[in-house]
Amino acid sequence: MREVDVAVIGAGPAGLFAAYYAGFRGLSVAVVDALPEPGGQVTAMYPEKLILDVAGFPAIKGRELVANLVAQAAPFHPEYLLGTRAEKLTHLDGRPVLGLAGGEQLRCGAVVVTGGLGSFTPRPLPVADGFLGTGIVYFVPQPAELTGQDVLIVGGGDSAFDWAVTLQPIARSVTLVHRRDRFRAHASTVARVGALPVRVVVNAEVTRLYGDSQITGAELTVRGGVVEEVPATIVVAALGFTADLGPLAEWGLTLDRRHIVVDSSMATNLPRVFAAGDITEYPGKVRLIATGFGEAATAVNNAAVAIDPTAHLFPGHSSDGS
Repeated sequence: MREVDVAVIGAGPAGLFAAYYAGFRGLSVAVVDALPEPGGQVTAMYPEKLILDVAGFPAIKGRELVANLVAQAAPFHPEYLLGTRAEKLTHLDGRPVLGLAGGEQLRCGAVVVTGGLGSFTPRPLPVADGFLGTGIVYFVPQPAELTGQDVLIVGGGDSAFDWAVTLQPIARSVTLVHRRDRFRAHASTVARVGALPVRVVVNAEVTRLYGDSQITGAELTVRGGVVEEVPATIVVAALGFTADLGPLAEWGLTLDRRHIVVDSSMATNLPRVFAAGDITEYPGKVRLIATGFGEAATAVNNAAVAIDPTAHLFPGHSSDGS
């Protein structure tokens, strides 16, 4: 059983800021997330979209915001346990013990749950079930890796059109296919893609993938039965993600539908367990990234006092130590 002062569950913006703040308070921190990359929903669903309501940034891409948050926490050396699911929560001698998938246990001074809407699982591309080769991705951590590829994007939401905008300048070709002729993406992004050399195929589905060890093409079936083959060496299945509280729902937390009820200190009903970000619920709750930052700071500062009752709740101003 390893020891850590604060375990942050969720590596989205609120979780990353909580990691920074724990380090600023002199606390060791481990960040646990089921996704393989930091950033949570921002990385998974709209990394290239401009975010306009983060204080101090007139506009910032989701990917850049996540990179900045990781860099902000880096001097305090948080441990990232990515691709790892938090399974169990128990208490030993009044301290939380977090059980991770794979059997590892973390004995924590406190836990801060920042899991957004829970763990995200990509909706699968049905035709990929029978395909043994590689070349299917559900989000693109490093767009440069797709340079020179024939990219087929499946989906009609913001993430699908964001990927089209991002990948068109570097890919050999980009085709976007959607099973309807209406899109969930923002109208301005749809218009932007329409002005690019991106082929958009509507009322169609991917019905077959070609290739052995690597995708070499795809078959589309358009409504009415017309079948055509399109070039594809990479398929980006931007079909959205399903959110699930998963094991958190069994921890004994007080829940209001899918959200964790907290008080003004971001404390839950369980000892030394706090929460911040979109997963929380209290009167007047507003689910914004900007709100999550403040909640993360509140949660960590109150966790610091729970860990050491002689500590001050107010951490001092960061500028005092610069």
